[in-house]
Amino acid sequence: MSRHCFRLSTLAPQDQGPCGGRTAVTASNFPALEGMSLYKLSIEPGCFREPHWHPNADEMGYCTRGEVLVTIFSSGNRHDVFRISAGQMYLAPSGSLHAIENIGKETAEIVAAFNHAEPEDFGLSGSVGCFKPEVIGNTWGLKTSEVSMVTQTPKDILYGRSDGAIEVPATADYPNPFKFPVEAMPPLIANEYGSARIARADLWPALRSQSMFSLRIEGTGMREPHWHPETAEMGYCIAGRSRMTIKLPGDGPESIDTYEFGPGDMYFIPKAYPHHIENLGSDELRFLVFFDRAVGMDIGYTGGIAAFPRRIVAPTLGTTAAALPSYPEYPADLLIVAKSNPVGI
Repeated sequence: MSRHCFRLSTLAPQDQGPCGGRTAVTASNFPALEGMSLYKLSIEPGCFREPHWHPNADEMGYCTRGEVLVTIFSSGNRHDVFRISAGQMYLAPSGSLHAIENIGKETAEIVAAFNHAEPEDFGLSGSVGCFKPEVIGNTWGLKTSEVSMVTQTPKDILYGRSDGAIEVPATADYPNPFKFPVEAMPPLIANEYGSARIARADLWPALRSQSMFSLRIEGTGMREPHWHPETAEMGYCIAGRSRMTIKLPGDGPESIDTYEFGPGDMYFIPKAYPHHIENLGSDELRFLVFFDRAVGMDIGYTGGIAAFPRRIVAPTLGTTAAALPSYPEYPADLLIVAKSNPVGI
């Protein structure tokens, strides 16, 4: 088991009830994480994730299943309400009050990434319940007796069941700055071996310090060895089986970290560590790849090695210029390449 891989699929939700569940992967249970973390949320039909906020992290969510209504109240008395369905994303900036309500007929599932290894959160329930009824009464201009039924505990409910019919405003499907239909975007990369659609600041200006690739790799493809000069990488596998190798600092056998993973597993790679992703099967491999920068860039082996003359590359790789394979000299990285060789053991 690699310290860079986490079997989220085997982790029981830390918070689970009849209305939903939350499985949190932070630095406390996945110590490799630095500046990033991930929650997997489930919300049952007719239920909601209570209004809450994160004082130390932005929340970038990707809906993997179902249909939800996201409500955000943020600085400047801004009020946003919009619908999110599978393949769409939302952003809740740090400190903004937001709720997620399941408005569909099936369990909704969301993978949420945070730009902090230990995100904090305050729920509206506990944040109201920590004040005396007199304070809440004064806030609303009511008598203490009129607010006596309001919760009086600092413990958050996290999830609740809607008390009334669902109301979806007519504007819920309008474009919104905090909503992004990533799977409807043209792919940045697209060839017969795979594709990648992106959510980053040049396409989604609301992003401040996060970005995401929705990556697909066919059974005939491989994500070439590469690294990200300015960002760490956190990935979550939706479908397929894969293998990854990471090069760690040092020159001994322990500097090579290779592991396999599948649906529900996640990984973390520190900034500028070289790595690759190889599809081990014939079915499509699907990843959500999160970065801790608003624009995540990379350097790959296809373009990077070809940038140097063979007289330097050959002795670097332990051979001569004459014996060095005649690799193609691309002016830019290919990103996703053919898996023409059989999968090694």
